[in-house]
Amino acid sequence: MLSPQEQTIHWTEQGQPRSARWHSEAGNPPPKRVQVADDTMNADTAYRLACEGTALLWRGDFQNARQLLQALARRADHKHGKGKKKPAKAPATPTEAFHLHRQAQSQRARTLAMLLIPFEPGYAIPLRRAPDVKLACNEAYGRGEDAFVISLRELQGLIGAHEWRKAGVPILALDGEHIHPHYGVFSPVRGEYVQLVADTPLPKGTNLAFDIGAGTGVLSAVLAKRGIPHIVATDMDQRALSCARDNVARLDLHDQVELIEADLFPEGRAPLVVCNPPWVPARPSSSIEYAVYDPDSRMLRGFLAGLKDHLTPNGEGWLIMSDLAEHLGLRPREQLLGWIADAGLKVLGRTDARPVHPRAADASDPLHAARSAELTSLWRLGAA
Repeated sequence: MLSPQEQTIHWTEQGQPRSARWHSEAGNPPPKRVQVADDTMNADTAYRLACEGTALLWRGDFQNARQLLQALARRADHKHGKGKKKPAKAPATPTEAFHLHRQAQSQRARTLAMLLIPFEPGYAIPLRRAPDVKLACNEAYGRGEDAFVISLRELQGLIGAHEWRKAGVPILALDGEHIHPHYGVFSPVRGEYVQLVADTPLPKGTNLAFDIGAGTGVLSAVLAKRGIPHIVATDMDQRALSCARDNVARLDLHDQVELIEADLFPEGRAPLVVCNPPWVPARPSSSIEYAVYDPDSRMLRGFLAGLKDHLTPNGEGWLIMSDLAEHLGLRPREQLLGWIADAGLKVLGRTDARPVHPRAADASDPLHAARSAELTSLWRLGAA
């Protein structure tokens, strides 16, 4: 079976059958129905076709395509509750609210993904007023040697990621130095979890630390800046490893931080093992969502189950995570404590921090009740 990036999209144009490689980072299959569209198509027609499952391969002005996507988004938001005269019935539980929210997000994403952009070999967009996205595409996808088709929404995400990568994210715990997230790697914009790692006292004699699931490498960088001479950082994702390697080099920490590809733990034991797993036990709908959504809490349970065997005597495991899943009714606190005990671990202490991101104060957010009560915690764990 072909991977999503190797599948082919087919359409008819000027009476002739056409095809190209289909690319979807979310793993969506190529649309079965494709209609060529241009500047003459109005937003209402485009929205109706998109809702019916007909994709629109754009041949008009690129900037007009951007405006059309904004118009489709307004219609999708209105359909899913924003701007409705009659408010929908309130969900009975936070769990129901979460699932309804995810369902609405998924439906909205499917609709907006129906506006497609063609690419020529070398990442050239053959449309009027199209931007030069060659560098952004090379960063995200590698060399582009063939024609392909993607959704405009995915392309906008790629361009946005390129801008984040250029600008970087200032990290207070690194004295304002920047971490530069790559495409598909979760950005450390929520500074409270990073600050917890910066402020918690290190175990005595910590000359080695493991950073499990390194991502951008931000926690490895913080530990290195705190004076730990050797950090072994692991990740399974090649984009994350490349991103962490880039950030470690930018900060001139390559002599302290070693990056390896591994599923959770490296070999050996350390006096400090740090992990910031995905916080919500649910299925991700795109590659970058794996940093937030962890089906069946796989990474969390794997970290806890293997931690004892990778700690030196009197060593500590630092589990950094939000309790949002608890407020959503997706994972009770008792279950987390049970997993800790079953792994032969005990809680040595816990430090909490309130999130400061905008959603925590947004009363219009469908999950506002859970987000407003959320705490991010650093759990200090040791062998029982």
